[in-house]
Amino acid sequence: MVNQGNFDFVVENYNEICYNIQNARAKYTNEQSDVKILAVTKTVAPEIVNAAIDCGITLLGENRVQEYLSKKDFYKPCDVHFIGHLQTNKVKYIINSVSMIQSVDSMKLAREIDRLAKKNNKVMDVLIEVNIGDELSKSGVSKNEAFSLIEQASELENIKIQGLMAIPPINSSDEIYASLYEMFNSLKEKSIPNVDMKILSVGMSGDYEKAIKYGSNLVRIGTKLFGARKYVEV
Repeated sequence: MVNQGNFDFVVENYNEICYNIQNARAKYTNEQSDVKILAVTKTVAPEIVNAAIDCGITLLGENRVQEYLSKKDFYKPCDVHFIGHLQTNKVKYIINSVSMIQSVDSMKLAREIDRLAKKNNKVMDVLIEVNIGDELSKSGVSKNEAFSLIEQASELENIKIQGLMAIPPINSSDEIYASLYEMFNSLKEKSIPNVDMKILSVGMSGDYEKAIKYGSNLVRIGTKLFGARKYVEV
């Protein structure tokens, strides 16, 4: 159980993140561009997540199916994106309770999401996860294979590809971020049917300002918002 107490630290952290995002937008992008904050809730107790929702958070990011299922009924109303590696046999548990799956990295997974979305009479929004640093420890399709995956997945009727998601390597050079943004824009220009390249989900607690510099319009923040996992549900 989490200790009952004052969660003012969430308010302070949220305000600091918003301030930094505003500055990054002013410095690097069109002032009219919108950057959304997705609160990464891995290991964070529902009471603290709800404090973030009270601050103005409208998007939650879940990494683990089992953990999400144990907490979702305690959350205040909020859109939830699944952002972790997703096994095909777990899709059925989240198909009706998340608004987007950001971590699609194979046709096998795309087909299963499509099958279950059709069964449940819905269209699921998804992002294609790109392993932009070609790291063996991370999931995601390689940059060279991403276009082929997007073309194939775009033929499925019950998923809608809304953009790309990536986790650049720690301390990545600007060139890594720039190459992903270039890829994003290139795909946008191709006008592939059933693909709406409008979301670039890049940037976490350690690099969200740099990610905004290179076109990210959705940043996934955990530690900077909730702290270094001080409050863990057991």
